Amino acid sequence: MGSLFKEFFNKGQSNESNAEVIYTNDPLDNSSTQKCRATISGRVQGVGFRFTTKQAADEIGVRGIVRNESDGTVYVEAVGSQEQLSRFIEALRKGPSPSSDVDKVVITYDKNIEEKTNFSQAN
Repeated sequence: MGSLFKEFFNKGQSNESNAEVIYTNDPLDNSSTQKCRATISGRVQGVGFRFTTKQAADEIGVRGIVRNESDGTVYVEAVGSQEQLSRFIEALRKGPSPSSDVDKVVITYDKNIEEKTNFSQAN
């Protein structure tokens, strides 16, 4: 990763956020691999949020997707261990992009999420 992108990403790691995280259900029972979807609202489009979300997922080892939604939110599907997902959800709450301002992250654990081999950005 180029130094410009690394510097941009690193700025987002120190973001302070009072964003609310809402869990709609409990983690999946008896599973070492957890699957969840997240809807992130706030200033999360047009600020490098998807790019930096992918960078955070790659660093943590989470697999899945991130995409912008037509209502101005960002949608994420993530697969990993409970520890990985906890770290990833915290990154989403803070807003991995230094230009983002996250208001709320809604998390739903869902066993039907398709397993991916990596983490990708969708348009």
